[in-house]
Amino acid sequence: MIAVTGVTGNLGRVVLDDLLARGADVVGVARTPEKLAGLAVEVRQGDYEDPASLEKAFAGADTVLIVSSPDVTPGVRPRQHGNAIAAAKAAGVGRVVYTSAISADTGPGFLADHATTEALLRESGVPFTVLRNSFYSDIFVNPGVVQAAAAAGEIAAATNGRALNTATISDLGLAASAVLTGEGHEGRVYELRGPVWTYDELAAAISAATGKPVAHKEIPLTDADFVGALVSSGFFSEPGDDLAALLGRPADGITDVVRRSVG
Repeated sequence: MIAVTGVTGNLGRVVLDDLLARGADVVGVARTPEKLAGLAVEVRQGDYEDPASLEKAFAGADTVLIVSSPDVTPGVRPRQHGNAIAAAKAAGVGRVVYTSAISADTGPGFLADHATTEALLRESGVPFTVLRNSFYSDIFVNPGVVQAAAAAGEIAAATNGRALNTATISDLGLAASAVLTGEGHEGRVYELRGPVWTYDELAAAISAATGKPVAHKEIPLTDADFVGALVSSGFFSEPGDDLAALLGRPADGITDVVRRSVG
């Protein structure tokens, strides 16, 4: 049996739905299971702040997917993830799969929570797989962004000419599902990066999809632009093959995301 945490969130729900489509024996784990009332699958109550609830939720599971906590308050995620790892070990889980972040071991300081969690996994003695997910393409490109760019004739961003290796929530969820159901992933750390793209390419894709001329306007980086600082530093510029390998096909590129955003 596979237990999937965070099933009320976007990523966890993609994983859950794909596992069900594969015919896997799966249960969902959520802090508020009532949000998924009526879903044709068992959803157990489990709270990252309540280790006892997690151990109960993980009972009988061979594999557990720990979707990283959305709470980025300093010190919170390591505690919550540690609770989940300890509960999985106490429940006799055979393998833990954890959604980390790209370059968690070498990247900027804000990734420290993921690096700490990966260390906790190694120290636990429970077999594990780490999925280091890139940022979501869906955050950068969505119907609102595309509509605004088409209306303004431009899309502004501070990039310093750097590319981005973002990936869609759907692709990252499907990759996680493949790891949960596949063989040979124990002890592996996957860097899940999508096809690299630039804002010039994004502008061209929006133009093609909407029929309206759109250009990328490079703007100065400001102190408040955290994401722009990451992009400009080249944090997202490195490509990778792991995501496509797990999917068994090319990951969705920026043109695919734009087309879906236009509908």
